[in-house]
Amino acid sequence: MLVHSRKGKWATWAVFFLLFLPLFALPLLVVLAASFATNWSSAIPSGFTTGHYTAATRGASLQALTTSLVTAVIASLLALVVGTWAALAAHALKKRGRRVLDALFMLPVAVPSVVVGLAILVAFSQPPMLLNGTRWIVVLAHTVLVTAFAHQSVSAALARLDPAYEQAAASLGARPSYVLWRVRLPLLLPSLTAAAGLCFALSMGELSATMMLYPPDWTPLPVQIYAASDRGALFTGSALAVVLMTTTVLVLFAVSRIRTKASYR
Repeated sequence: MLVHSRKGKWATWAVFFLLFLPLFALPLLVVLAASFATNWSSAIPSGFTTGHYTAATRGASLQALTTSLVTAVIASLLALVVGTWAALAAHALKKRGRRVLDALFMLPVAVPSVVVGLAILVAFSQPPMLLNGTRWIVVLAHTVLVTAFAHQSVSAALARLDPAYEQAAASLGARPSYVLWRVRLPLLLPSLTAAAGLCFALSMGELSATMMLYPPDWTPLPVQIYAASDRGALFTGSALAVVLMTTTVLVLFAVSRIRTKASYR
């Protein structure tokens, strides 16, 4: 902490908790309480039941969770491959070319995701690239939306990478492909895992573009949460939200463990 005096530290922690609790922790705690509640007639939910979780982990809800997981994993892997490839290519360009490439990858993030969804819907609703009505259009939309974060994460890691390792390998006669696979990518592994985790989390929570594109047989969990809250089933929607949060946190924890091991290689 940059504050060195004891009073300053206490004041900083007080401000942190005053901002963190009402803005971040309290809404999540209310959702958690609502997922176990039976009625909501006062300021906070009341009653207790686990029945909402029975509905949230079976049937269509379980299928929606599986759909979100499959979509997020595929989109994250595709985004990581494309974003890493683009970052490596941009690193070899001049400063102006690098800026142009960065701007192109950041464009889907600079506009509302619903605009990205509409653009993909229009672009892939006619032959020869007819994806409308299939699960792949949802995967494509998620990939487009999260690739920018993978690209930026790997680009930042490349800028911090010490070129001495690659120069030493090249001076010993290593081919460029060998330097890439055995030197550069292993050094980037912590950043790659962090980028994959970020892409996964963003894909798991994506709603706006998904609402415009998903077919009936490929309904992600955020869409089901929105549908439950829209029809007034707030308790069921809260249980679904807790399941979504818990699943995402567990996957991110696993990715964090992999990243920690990669950092000590």
